[in-house]
Amino acid sequence: MGAWGYKALESDEGLDVVAFLREYMEQHKESNQLTLSEIVQAMKQQGFFGKTLEDIDFFYDMSALALAELYSQYLNTGTIYGQESKDRQIQWVVDESSLTFILRYLQDIRDEVPDQHGSREIVELWQESKSWPEWQSNLDYLIQTVEQAINRLPQ
Repeated sequence: MGAWGYKALESDEGLDVVAFLREYMEQHKESNQLTLSEIVQAMKQQGFFGKTLEDIDFFYDMSALALAELYSQYLNTGTIYGQESKDRQIQWVVDESSLTFILRYLQDIRDEVPDQHGSREIVELWQESKSWPEWQSNLDYLIQTVEQAINRLPQ
């Protein structure tokens, strides 16, 4: 794990998600909207997530954390990983299904749902780190942020 901080966006895997999202935005630059469900589907096709939630992998977990961090940053700043474009403002459009998908990943990480080897690699690695409390706090914050976003959706 190449990481220089406790957040997913402070890791090589997190920056892979950023690079993917920037490329995705470039390919869809005619639109001023990013649709989370389309991003999740594209990430699945590119191998950032498994076919099902039962496919547990360190990289999939990091992808979910990074995507949640990017969405949280958007909610707080109105920008997507510093993508401040003077000529267009990008809106992130979310739906219950895609938010629930991310939330489930985050909850499974928190609950240490094991992989086929009986553990959750990402949790094991962070438990051994001095940054374990900060990492847990960030995970809890992301879960709360996604839950609140789901609750704000029109019924």
